[in-house]
Amino acid sequence: MSKLKVLCVTLAVLFLGACAAPGGAATTTAAPSTTVGLTYIPNVQFAPFYAAESQGYFTASGASVTLRHHGSNEGLFTALLAGEEDFVLAGAGEMMQARAEGADLIAIASYYREYPVRIIVPASSAYRTAADLKGKRIGVPGRYGESWFGLQAFLKAGDLSESDVEIVEIGYTQQAALTTGKVDAVVGYVNNDAVSFELAGFAVRSLPVADDVPLVSASLVTTRSYATAHPEIARAVVAGMLRGITFATTETDKTLDISATFVPNLTGDEARASAKATLSATASLLTADGGPTGELDEAQFREMASFLYAQGIISTEVDGAQAMTNAYVG
Repeated sequence: MSKLKVLCVTLAVLFLGACAAPGGAATTTAAPSTTVGLTYIPNVQFAPFYAAESQGYFTASGASVTLRHHGSNEGLFTALLAGEEDFVLAGAGEMMQARAEGADLIAIASYYREYPVRIIVPASSAYRTAADLKGKRIGVPGRYGESWFGLQAFLKAGDLSESDVEIVEIGYTQQAALTTGKVDAVVGYVNNDAVSFELAGFAVRSLPVADDVPLVSASLVTTRSYATAHPEIARAVVAGMLRGITFATTETDKTLDISATFVPNLTGDEARASAKATLSATASLLTADGGPTGELDEAQFREMASFLYAQGIISTEVDGAQAMTNAYVG
C-alpha cells in the first residue's frame, strides 16, 4: 500500500473515531427539540423567554426550544393537548379549570411570583377598597380567564357578591371604558393595562384583588405524561426560563434590544419607552416573593382549587396538590 493511501485510511479512521458513540471518542448530541407556547401576541412581557432563546440558555441547559405565540382565537391548551406544544405559559387558575374538565395538566414552575390582576380606578376617585365600589360599574373583558377570577377574589375579599356591583363586559377596551366614564373601575393587569393608562397621561390607582390572593399566577405548564416521559427536557426548559428571567430583570437595555427582534414595531423611541415601562412592571412580578426561584407552593394550589370550586368557576372538586410539582425546579 502506498504511503499516500495509508495516510488517507488513517485520516478516515481518525475522523470516524471523532464521531463515535459513547465509549469511543468525544461526540456532541443535539439537544432535544421542544416547543413552548406563549399565550399572547409577541410582547415584552415574554422578554425572559426571548432572552433565554437568544442567549442560548435553553440550549446550555439541554433543550432546543422553539417559541410559539398563540393565535387570537386559539385555546390556551389546545396545542399542548394536541401534542403541537410541549409546554405553555398560562394562568394557573385557567389550568385548574382545564383539569376540572379532565385535562391532566400540571404546573412545573412559577413565572410571575405575584398575581398581576388589579382593579384599576381613576387616581382622582375616592375608591380605595372593594366596599367603596359597592353599587358601581366594574368593567371586565368577559366572564372568563384570570381577570374574571381576580374580580371574584376582589368581591369575596370585600364581602360583596356579583349583585352588589354592576359588572360590564367591555372586552379589551379598559382604557376607553374608564377614561370616558362608561365604568367606574376596570379589571386589568398591573404590568399592561395600568402601564398603558399612565403612558396615556391618565392617572390611575391599582387596587389589589385581596390581601391574601387565593390564586396562583402565570406558570409553566405541561402534561403530566410529557413531564414523566421527558424529565430532563422539563428541567432544561425550567432552568433556561429562570436564567432568562434573571437576565431580563437585570439587563434592561439588552433585553429591549433582544425583544425588538421578536416584537414588531419596537424600534421607535415611543414604542421603546412603552416597552421599558412594561418590562419594569413585569420585572416586579417576576422577582416578588424572593423570586425568581420557579418554586410553586402546594398550599396556594390547594387554596386556589377550593376557591374556584366555592365560586362555581369549576364544577368538580380538584386536588390542588396534584396540579403542581417542584420536581423539575433546580
